Amino acid sequence: MKQKFAALACAVCLCAGLCIPAAAAGVYSDVPGGAWYESAVESVTEDGYMTGVDETHFAPTANVTRATVVMVLWRMEGCPEGNTPATFSDVPAGAWYAQAVAWAQGAAIAQGDDAGRFQPNAYVTRQELAVLLTRYDRYKGVTLAEGALNLYSDASKIGVWAVDGMKHAVGMGWLEGSAGLINPGGLASRAQLAVILQRMTTPANG
Repeated sequence: MKQKFAALACAVCLCAGLCIPAAAAGVYSDVPGGAWYESAVESVTEDGYMTGVDETHFAPTANVTRATVVMVLWRMEGCPEGNTPATFSDVPAGAWYAQAVAWAQGAAIAQGDDAGRFQPNAYVTRQELAVLLTRYDRYKGVTLAEGALNLYSDASKIGVWAVDGMKHAVGMGWLEGSAGLINPGGLASRAQLAVILQRMTTPANG
């Protein structure tokens, strides 16, 4: 509970253009009632993990960027202050995601490319998202799951670097396939991220 309050507090304290108050849950005009992601959007908004792109729009079908994923994880962790700025060449000190990226880099969650760039605006694939979330769980000391990837006919398309992350995401129930496909290279949407976050933060029954 304390973690939720801390995340919500930090979300509200960020600039108004980036953070919408938790009361915005359920009032997004582009989140229709009964949508498969409706409850997840309400949940992550109330918890302060995700915000709308403005006061009345969540943009559920928009693609997720690397900066957004790192910002979400930073909020989930309670918005810790980093003592060392990020060293990525494309993360300006004044960027809205700079503090989150600095924390994620220090926590070994965010890694750059061979040119030393973080690529904050790059869209995230499902396997890239799985890897980032798995690194967060590893940072939290969670034992990694061993999901069965051989259940999906396109498992061979998963990058070698992403296998452990995909196994964990599948084993934890975060990622689910469709028609026998896990679609590792497909771009993740904001609605999908919201659903995954809801699954991550909802205690299992039993």
